[in-house]
Amino acid sequence: MQRDERASLRRVAGLSTELSDITEVEYRQLRLERVVLVGVWTEGDAVHAEASLAELARLAETAGSEVLEGLVQRRQRPDPATYVGAGKVKELRDVVVATGADTVVCDGELAPGQLRQLEDKLKVKVIDRTALILDIFAQHASSKEGKAQIELAQLQYYITRLRGWGEKMSRQAGGATGGVGTRGPGETKLETDRRRIHKRISKLRKELAAMRTVRNTKRGRREARQVAGVAIAGYTNAGKSSLLNALTDAGVLVEDALFATLDPTTRRAETPDGRAYTLTDTVGFVRHLPHQLVEAFRSTLEEVTGADLLVHVVDGSEPEPHDQVAAVRQVVSDIAAEHGAPVPEELLVVNKTDQVDATRIAELRRLLPGAMFVSAHTGAGTAALRELIADRLPRPGVFVDALVPYTRGELVSRVHAEGELVDEEHTAEGTRVRAKVRSDLAGALQPFAGAG
Repeated sequence: MQRDERASLRRVAGLSTELSDITEVEYRQLRLERVVLVGVWTEGDAVHAEASLAELARLAETAGSEVLEGLVQRRQRPDPATYVGAGKVKELRDVVVATGADTVVCDGELAPGQLRQLEDKLKVKVIDRTALILDIFAQHASSKEGKAQIELAQLQYYITRLRGWGEKMSRQAGGATGGVGTRGPGETKLETDRRRIHKRISKLRKELAAMRTVRNTKRGRREARQVAGVAIAGYTNAGKSSLLNALTDAGVLVEDALFATLDPTTRRAETPDGRAYTLTDTVGFVRHLPHQLVEAFRSTLEEVTGADLLVHVVDGSEPEPHDQVAAVRQVVSDIAAEHGAPVPEELLVVNKTDQVDATRIAELRRLLPGAMFVSAHTGAGTAALRELIADRLPRPGVFVDALVPYTRGELVSRVHAEGELVDEEHTAEGTRVRAKVRSDLAGALQPFAGAG
């Protein structure tokens, strides 16, 4: 149903009443119908540059566009005025005219001045990688929290890119009674829009803070019960949701698209020896994840740093998986540093092994030593993964020997569910249990320790 809903609305070319002059308005709906991509290659080899542009093409297609052409320029750094050099701008304009493109997408974050210069010279809409990712997130957000997070990120991005053109933008005639030296155009549309955006940002932050409190309360309950937590993280479209479904029958949306999952899903699972833990599917990462998104999705990303174990899922069918692994580890490290938390223990899992041959798997074993190899689609390797997750989870560390009255049967149930039972004996006075448990349960059993 979610997939049908996402595919239900598609733009029809030629039927829009949107203004055609790109300089008349700042708030324009993103029209991503026929696009040309352009990137600046500053480091690495040609393969790395082409892979980055190929990823941009997939992002554009996920946003609903048709990619017509892609250009890469080799430079030490992007041009401060037009991102690419003056000659490449002319070449880009020729490509836009020849292909009939209506949008140019740049593989980087453009400064407001670069954006303005490029639109003036190319005469078509220009957006950057950050705006493209924000557009995809806006399409895929479904929960109230997800929608609020996306709106906050978009407003923070666009507020620095508001533009005005003098007196024609005036809302009112100011200075009518202000005296000499104070008369002028009054508050402009630019100032009004900026003020309204600041008010909206403030409101969204308050709403998200309230939602964060609810999320922290739920996490606090899990921590109070000392239920171990496992976070599934990884590059976008690596198969994290498919793996969650394979491990827990969660039934979450699975789609072959970038950023199909934005709202974290937490499900209860059990180790083969009966210990309970939680599995959380998180939003996918990408190279150069916009800082607006990192800030807006702070409460969601906290699930990663607060986990006891991080299951890092890698797409085995990708040509350069080690680059994606490095990108995810960098984002996780940044998030952990921001929250002052340690980076959780990592379990590397290579997914989609059903899509590659034995030679490629052998190469991946050499590139990613110590990784588990699974296929969430066929179920191959998932049983071994469950056992490895159980081995990596923290185990109860306090040994107790207690005679629990039959009136306190809930404590015995907790020993079975949360601890490692060594011995159990039913006596006339109650149940004698010897087990390894966590510290909170050991405290609850303390009044009955050594009894009898």
